Amino acid sequence: MFFDNLAFAMGGLTGNGGAQGSNPLGAFVPLILMFAIFYFLLIRPQQKKAKQHKEMINNLKIGDRIVTNGGIYGTIVRMKDQTVIVEIAEKVQVEMLRNTVADKAEAFEKLEKKGK
Repeated sequence: MFFDNLAFAMGGLTGNGGAQGSNPLGAFVPLILMFAIFYFLLIRPQQKKAKQHKEMINNLKIGDRIVTNGGIYGTIVRMKDQTVIVEIAEKVQVEMLRNTVADKAEAFEKLEKKGK
C-alpha cells in the first residue's frame, strides 16, 4: 500500500500525467559548458604551443644552437627537407628529424639563469 502511494506521488510531479514538459536543450547545457571549459583550458593552449613549435622549426637556419627532445645541445651545420645535421661535439655530427628539436638553446639558457 505504501509503495502504490509513493509511485503515484513521484509520477504526478509534473501535473500532466508524468510527461516531462522541460526543455530538452537544458540537459545539454552542462555538457556544453564542460566542453567550453576543456577547450579554453586544455585544447586551445596545446594547439597554440604546437603552432609556435612548428613555426620555430620552419625558421631554423644553419648556425642555430638547438636543444633536442633528448636534451642534447648542438649546432645546426646542414639542413635537408625533413632532417637537420647537428654538430654535438667537435667533428661529431648526427642527423635527426626536425620534429625532434625541442627549442633553440637560448630559451633553455634563459631558464637556467632564472633558476640560479
